[in-house]
Amino acid sequence: MADRSLRGIRLGAQSLQSEEGVVFMERRATTYTCPTCNHDTTLMFAADAEPPATWECRSCGAEAVLQVDGEPVKRDDEQEKAARTHWDMLLERRTRAELEELLEERLAYIRARRGAGDDPTRERIGA
Repeated sequence: MADRSLRGIRLGAQSLQSEEGVVFMERRATTYTCPTCNHDTTLMFAADAEPPATWECRSCGAEAVLQVDGEPVKRDDEQEKAARTHWDMLLERRTRAELEELLEERLAYIRARRGAGDDPTRERIGA
C-alpha cells in the first residue's frame, strides 16, 4: 500500500517556477499617510500606473492620502459622482407617466385578485 501512495509538495509551500530569465516591470514606491493615526503605508505600483488618490489605512481603516514629494495630494471631491439610487436608475429608463401607468395596472391586478378571493396573504395567516 505504501508503494502506491502519491508524493508531492504542500500547496502554496513553494513555487515550481524559477525567476530565471524573467524581466520585471519598472516599479515605484508610493506612500499614503493617514490623517487619523499618522500612519504611513508604502505600496509598490508599476511605474506607468496612476496610483489612486486615497488608500485604506492598514492600522485604523480610515482613508490615507497619497503623498507626492512629501506633500499630500489634493482630492477633487467635485469629480466624485453622487451615488445613484434605484429611483434614479428607474427614471433613466422610464418617464414618470409610464411609471404611474404601470403602478395603476399592477394595483388593478392586485385588487382584482383580492376581490376574487385569491389573496395569498390570507392563506399564510390562516384566516
